[in-house]
Amino acid sequence: MSFTTSPHLIKDTSVSQVMIQVCIALMPGILAYIWLIGPAIIVQLFIATASALLAEALMLRLQGKPLSLFLSDGSAIVTAWLIALTFPPLAPWWLVCTGAIFAIVIAKHLYGGLGQNPFNPAMVAFAVCIVSFPALMSQWPSIGLKLTLVEQINIILGFSPSIDALSGATPLDALKTALKLGEGNVDVGHLLANQDIFGNFAGRGWEWVAAGYLLGGLWMLQRKIITWHVPTAFIGAISLISGALWLYNPMQFADPLFHLLSGGTTIGAFFIATDPVSGCTTPRGKLIFGAGAGLLAYIIRVFGGYPDGVAFAILLMNLSAPVIDLLSQPKIFGMKDKKA
Repeated sequence: MSFTTSPHLIKDTSVSQVMIQVCIALMPGILAYIWLIGPAIIVQLFIATASALLAEALMLRLQGKPLSLFLSDGSAIVTAWLIALTFPPLAPWWLVCTGAIFAIVIAKHLYGGLGQNPFNPAMVAFAVCIVSFPALMSQWPSIGLKLTLVEQINIILGFSPSIDALSGATPLDALKTALKLGEGNVDVGHLLANQDIFGNFAGRGWEWVAAGYLLGGLWMLQRKIITWHVPTAFIGAISLISGALWLYNPMQFADPLFHLLSGGTTIGAFFIATDPVSGCTTPRGKLIFGAGAGLLAYIIRVFGGYPDGVAFAILLMNLSAPVIDLLSQPKIFGMKDKKA
């Protein structure tokens, strides 16, 4: 019988083990994605992973670091998967490659590598690409579009004509555009009930993708890969602000369930905002970080110029994380507050 001396309890968990479990947690969302869009997402996952690993190997070689040790930690693969899952599934191959390479080379290694990056690499890649290539980053497949694997690969590799005729707006973008064109005379409830792009709760079919990420996120919580603070605060902030505005004017603002099951809410809450490197580390800081990210994401997606604001919200909170941690340090054990 072995004993562990207190107060230190060492948990035998490596970086690679954590990253493998994150990839497993993403699988329900990926399976729902395949059911909704088709197998194109598998192609994009492969392209992003290959690009990220090649960029990682190049940077490690330039720094004289051992390739096998760092390539096997899985961090580049998780970054690549998040890029593939947040980019349009039929985006040209070079766009996904650009995002993956930028994330690894610029957002990760130029800041010192794993554990040193102040910003989430996948969200840096998304932000750079949506600013640089806004048209390509908005080309999402139309609802009900059925293409074979060969047809999807041809589009991704550029062998088929432009995807313009096959693409459509995302549910968030469709709702925002309709409200803007209606100039205050459009009823959100009527739009959600009568446009084919919307389903029972959010975008038709996309509710299942969001539910898949939610399932994977809850599994990570159960496995203690992440803590409850950031996801709870993120989802809570979006629910509160969307619920308040919906109650104030239900004709102009969608209900909380629509926002929770649309866009990048669930993948952002559980898989991106919970990044331990670029986020906060103190319990109170995590709550502030998650709430701030959720609030900013809603404001950007409803009042800003982009259909969804999760990426920019998380990057803005990454920028604030050091200050939040500094101001939210817990009391030192055994120390009393100084009396005035």
